[in-house]
Amino acid sequence: MNCDRLLAGYDYILPTERIAQTPAVPRDQARLLVVKANLQQAHGIFQDLPNWLRSGDLLVLNNTRVLPARLHGYKASGLPVEVLLLEPQPDDGESHDDFSNRWLALVKPGRRLKPGAQIWFGQPSPQSGSGVDTPTVSANVLATDSATSGRILQFNLPPGQSLRAWLETYGQMPLPPYITNPDSDPAQYQTVYADRLGAVAAPTAGLHFTPELLQTLQRQGIEQAFVTLHIGVGTFRPVEAEDITVHQMHSEWADVPLATVELIRKTQAAGGRIIAVGTTAVRALEGAAQTGQLQPFQGKVNLFIYPGYEWRVVDGLITNFHLPKSSLLMLVSGLIGRSRLLDLYEQAIAAEYRFYSFGDAMLILPEAKL
Repeated sequence: MNCDRLLAGYDYILPTERIAQTPAVPRDQARLLVVKANLQQAHGIFQDLPNWLRSGDLLVLNNTRVLPARLHGYKASGLPVEVLLLEPQPDDGESHDDFSNRWLALVKPGRRLKPGAQIWFGQPSPQSGSGVDTPTVSANVLATDSATSGRILQFNLPPGQSLRAWLETYGQMPLPPYITNPDSDPAQYQTVYADRLGAVAAPTAGLHFTPELLQTLQRQGIEQAFVTLHIGVGTFRPVEAEDITVHQMHSEWADVPLATVELIRKTQAAGGRIIAVGTTAVRALEGAAQTGQLQPFQGKVNLFIYPGYEWRVVDGLITNFHLPKSSLLMLVSGLIGRSRLLDLYEQAIAAEYRFYSFGDAMLILPEAKL
């Protein structure tokens, strides 16, 4: 079988010390590996980005905002329960942004939380170790979800209180499990342009931008457009099939607005290049073009990109360094080839680049695209 289709072909060894625990400060001082044509590359810092792009290019960024999606609650017995919200389950007539009180969530420990169980959010009672003192919010377990092994939860709030406001007060930012440094600042796990609440993870390629860098790019004639893809379990669900082509992505909600589509068309007509900021922006754009032509889109996307994919919108990519055997690694391989990408990863490890969410960045220029 072609190595591009084999899961083992996307493995690599990463020393633990190369996993970034805190972001670069300032953000745009992260290192930048620039991937050029003819197997050439260059090294710099993210602040150099304007030197590698040109007037007439268009950056497409994902403006999703990370939800304070981690909650700590208790069963009626007082047993602690950890909840990670994944995505809303809108009632009929609601849009995704209506922020339903019904959510798909991962629950730990989940084995005993069957439909009909209840989770309380408050302080455990000091009397006999059971119950909660004056709980204000609870959630009923409505059903299990076989695709994620999660639970569908219905939140019960006091009259007049919104789940959005309650989460902003009581929820915690869900940093990835490989970030173990207690000094890591969750506030840094948010892009400076994030404004549509709904993701459970950040579009990490965008973490390197500062307001000043965005202004510099704009003054240089490099326009900016936005899409939304609310990152959920689909982005991080591991690829387990040895033949990667049979892997099924979990759907995530995306919005590619008309204004962005029109700006992309205008850029292309003028000979400009479409540079996606992050793999989630790629999946939103390419997902909106699956009919063969980019169209405004709002709905679920489960597009899985790997080598051999026929690109319709994206010319270049800004991305971070991704986990072994991940769908993200396969997507980037679809742009420049698996062998070249793994060779670049080897070079980045040898040069002591920092990997994963708080790590350094890679710019794949359009001329490097297969």
